Amino acid sequence: MHPPLLTTTQLGQLILSARKAKGLSQSELAARMGLSQGRISQFELKPETITAQQLLLLTSVLGLEISIGSRATSTPGVKTNELDW
Repeated sequence: MHPPLLTTTQLGQLILSARKAKGLSQSELAARMGLSQGRISQFELKPETITAQQLLLLTSVLGLEISIGSRATSTPGVKTNELDW
């Protein structure tokens, strides 16, 4: 099981690493999603701009999945004010 994503910065890093693991350039991923290369760059650098629809399409293209569930009241090593959203 993968550690939970707690910040948008982590999401951007995950998108970047998943894209590279698939051997895709930003342009190739953009073409598969019907978006511009600049938009993919924005996903990786400013992932807070991704819409829910784009996130679902992105996970499909990259072979990822999203899982949402309850988490423990506190996450060890993370303070609430450290979350970037």
